[in-house]
Amino acid sequence: MNSATVRNLLVRGMLAGLGAGVLALIVAYFLGEPNVDSAIGFEEAHAPAHEHEVELVSRSLQSTAGLATGVLVYGVAFGGIAALAFCFALGRVGRFTPRATALLLSGTALLAVYVVPFLKYPANPPSVGDPDTIGKRTTLYFLMMVLSVLLAVAAVIVGKRLAPKLGTWHATVVAVLGFGVVIGLAYEFLPVINEVPGDFPATLLWRFRLSALAMQATLWGGFGLVFGELAERLLHPKPATVTAGTAVAAPQ
Repeated sequence: MNSATVRNLLVRGMLAGLGAGVLALIVAYFLGEPNVDSAIGFEEAHAPAHEHEVELVSRSLQSTAGLATGVLVYGVAFGGIAALAFCFALGRVGRFTPRATALLLSGTALLAVYVVPFLKYPANPPSVGDPDTIGKRTTLYFLMMVLSVLLAVAAVIVGKRLAPKLGTWHATVVAVLGFGVVIGLAYEFLPVINEVPGDFPATLLWRFRLSALAMQATLWGGFGLVFGELAERLLHPKPATVTAGTAVAAPQ
């Protein structure tokens, strides 16, 4: 793949990430923000009467312009990174079309980058979590994410190397089982963090986590569909068709 093609795919990846970011923004605003408001209300209701923090950024600005900026910038950034990963993966993970490769890449990324860390350290709304442990919680989450991504890459490499000996199906099963076993060990040995207040509404916590998962699924799924289509048109353009009534001159 030459540099011009890589550059064109990078631009398309960023555009696809922007489009997926718009879809994720809609999900975050209509599904996530009401739960955030409810969690903030719970926090304010349980705060001491004398405790009052100065609001540097208004809640209305956070839930509109702030949310849009964060989601869209993230979408463009991850779209560019995913496009570069697509350039490397195309033709190396199997004989898939650009559309199928984009969907496979986005689904794997969703699993490795978000779902696996999420199952160990799920997202929490405001008022959940001790401020003194935020550094520890952030470190553990990113450790889980990096470990998941590295293990996913290792599983792909192992599956490719075992395929000639075991066949594609059995090699894939072995690689997936190996990934699951090591992730299970990480779940077991990494510290457990449970800082949810005893009186925090379980339904609110569940809705918040589901909305966070829905946002990520929309982001990665939307990217896979949009970028797959753009990549397919770039790499496998349809031949131009001759319209009816067009005269074709016969060679003399």
